[in-house]
Amino acid sequence: MAEKPIRFGIIGCADIARKLSRAITLAPNAELSAVASRSLDKASAFAKANNFPPSAKIYGSYEDLLDDPEIDAVYVPLPTSLHVKWACLVAQKKKHILLEKPVALKVAEFDKIVEACEANGVQIMDGTMWIHNPRTHKMKEFLNDKERFGELKNMHSCFTFAGDEDFLNNDIRVKSNLDALGALGDAGWYGIRSILWAVDYELPKTVTALPGPVLNEAGVILSCGAALHWEDGKVATFHCSFLAHLTMDITAIGTAGTLHLNDFIIPYGEKEASFTTVSKSGFTDLVTGWVPLPSQHTVMTDLPQEACMVTEFARLVGNIKANGAKPDPKWPSISRKTQLILDAVTTSIAQGSKPVEL
Repeated sequence: MAEKPIRFGIIGCADIARKLSRAITLAPNAELSAVASRSLDKASAFAKANNFPPSAKIYGSYEDLLDDPEIDAVYVPLPTSLHVKWACLVAQKKKHILLEKPVALKVAEFDKIVEACEANGVQIMDGTMWIHNPRTHKMKEFLNDKERFGELKNMHSCFTFAGDEDFLNNDIRVKSNLDALGALGDAGWYGIRSILWAVDYELPKTVTALPGPVLNEAGVILSCGAALHWEDGKVATFHCSFLAHLTMDITAIGTAGTLHLNDFIIPYGEKEASFTTVSKSGFTDLVTGWVPLPSQHTVMTDLPQEACMVTEFARLVGNIKANGAKPDPKWPSISRKTQLILDAVTTSIAQGSKPVEL
């Protein structure tokens, strides 16, 4: 007998919720069951625009959705300043949480969320989609290959996009009362996560903000970067910005090989994603080229990465519901480490780019 799909509710009608609505519809083990907004009309319009099934419930308050006993899990795409309040309430209602990133404004807030999840036996996962792409797993196989890649020595990650005048003045990501972490919380989260992913989530010894961060008049970060150092000599850097052309790069350099990709957060296409690797390269005899040349690897997928994320989250929730399994602690641990480094960057910026020890 097939297990029942996990019934999702969404609180808030942010733009990213459109993408997750589709992902829930595409996931084979999930069902789009409800949406809530502070306005019933807005929730109804959102459901209609995003092809919610006729059976989906429409709520004019977040509380009403959380009180629905038929909802198993809740996707929370609210502004970061509201996460600690609403994620804790979701957990207290015994509903599992898919939480948008950044997970909180500070790690102490996220600790409150995790405490509520643990007290109520619910799974939490953040909405970092690219981690769930099949390409990501294939790239990690290369990084773990001692013969082809060797030991990781250096990593660089970059995510930038140029916000227009309306974005830079009105988007919630530049408002100090909504998403005070700005580009660091929105774009920098991905860079930090990619670095942690590459080092098997080993925290660095120090985090140092790079000079020259750009802040708006409200003190919200529009552009910044940081360097991370480990005791064994590994070094990583990331850059994030709302002020430069769209770029989504990762470069990981080992003692025997290098990995490159240019679309790590959102692949160029939904059904396939590529990366390049090169191992033990040198120059030709006359120093006119490389040998061997880099090779491109393409990974196919039946589902877009956001649907892969929903599928994995729903699998964990289903295992808890059907088999009494414990929530997987891997996901809140990864979220916390990402937030911890994000906090260290903000501290280093405030201290004039002094190193911050973790």
